[in-house]
Amino acid sequence: MKRRDFIKTVAGIAASSVCWPLAVRAQQSERARRIGVLLPAASDDAEFQARFGAFLQGLGQAGWSIGQNVRIDTRWASGNGVEIRRHAAELVALAPEVILADGAAAVGALLQTTRSIPIVFPVVGDPVGAGFVASLARPGGNATGFMNFEYSMGGKWLELLKQIAGCEAGSSPS
Repeated sequence: MKRRDFIKTVAGIAASSVCWPLAVRAQQSERARRIGVLLPAASDDAEFQARFGAFLQGLGQAGWSIGQNVRIDTRWASGNGVEIRRHAAELVALAPEVILADGAAAVGALLQTTRSIPIVFPVVGDPVGAGFVASLARPGGNATGFMNFEYSMGGKWLELLKQIAGCEAGSSPS
């Protein structure tokens, strides 16, 4: 599935679930959508629990209800490479409509397992450098998402550090 088609599908599903009256939606026997989630952390990791909770809250706000119109298959992989690859294979075998994968290890394992199921990543350091996407403007393939920061900001950070160092040495920043 092409990226634009995927985005249109997700936007259409979200719009229809938000716009349709509750009574109409209750009368329909809509099939539950399936989302896979691969997290490279232990299930009791507080940071990842908070991220996953925010994801579930966002789904709820968009009109998705677990058990009614969406099913979430979650795998916690504890950051172990072997475990991440095993869980990636399990999720792909379940044939979800989309997989949410956090971090480079999870995305890499999924891309080794499938080139057809869309993979969305909320955080990857350098998706182009890792080979997950062709470019930020046109990812291509079946993976898309966000990166931690823009590398061109590195020059600005260095400039800021020099100004801070100049201030501490007693000179004024330029």
